[in-house]
Amino acid sequence: MEFLMSGLAACGACVFTNPLEVVKTRMQLQGELKAPGTYQRHYRNVFHAFFTIGKVDGLAALQKGLAPALLYQFLMNGIRLGTYGLADARGYLRTDEGVQSPVRSAAAGALAGVMGAYLGSPIYMVKTHLQAQATSQIAVGHQYKHQGMFQALTEIGQKHGLVGLWRGALGGLPRVVVGSSTQLCTFSSTKDLLSQWEIFPPQSWKVALAAAMVSGIAVVLAMTPFDVASTRLYNQPTDTHGKGLMYRGILDALLQTARTEGIFGMYKGIGASYFRLGPHTVLSLFFWDQLRSIYNTYAK
Repeated sequence: MEFLMSGLAACGACVFTNPLEVVKTRMQLQGELKAPGTYQRHYRNVFHAFFTIGKVDGLAALQKGLAPALLYQFLMNGIRLGTYGLADARGYLRTDEGVQSPVRSAAAGALAGVMGAYLGSPIYMVKTHLQAQATSQIAVGHQYKHQGMFQALTEIGQKHGLVGLWRGALGGLPRVVVGSSTQLCTFSSTKDLLSQWEIFPPQSWKVALAAAMVSGIAVVLAMTPFDVASTRLYNQPTDTHGKGLMYRGILDALLQTARTEGIFGMYKGIGASYFRLGPHTVLSLFFWDQLRSIYNTYAK
């Protein structure tokens, strides 16, 4: 039940935040491995990107990749939040005194995130490909010509086999480890502190909401460089054997980005990441916490 509630909570959040994911993906691919000022900026900021995509590609383009995004969120967060929830419910994340342990929470969050992200990696790769696809007038990054999620998975599988479907999976794990451990650790710790300080009434939904907001800020700051590198790893062109032509791995992607685009290149799309990750973290953790509370109430 923990896995089902976690997956549903993440999907609910994804419906609202997917347009921000489209914007974030394109801003992260804009000016890839080019020095600042040497390329045309199709997307100047989050709001300009929204306007540009809606105007040139159509409003429906803001929901590109929604199907794989929903499936990925259900798989990844169902496993991630579900596993973490089970560990928390059984007391593994608390000390003998019953206090939330930041170290145990971070470790459990990272391990749960790795499991979910690796299994859902093929879906995430296809999601990135679809969200990057744009009219040539505003296209950034390598352009795949997929017609949909199932067609993309079938085509990649036929060309490159199972290895091709999991291309970039290992490179995407640091992003999830950092994001998941930061998110779940800060959420649980903040929620405990707010409850101890009695800022809100006991069992109030405001406790979960405030904790999720704090968690969202921490995640954006910690995860953005790894998110930029991961997006580029998944979207890079490949040779006939399915091997990436631009990056050898996550470290190579980070180093090349920093060397050619500067330190700020590693934080491209941070505005979109904030507006996307913040609400997504808030909504998914809030929905997850409320669903667990409702289930625990009626299970008794």
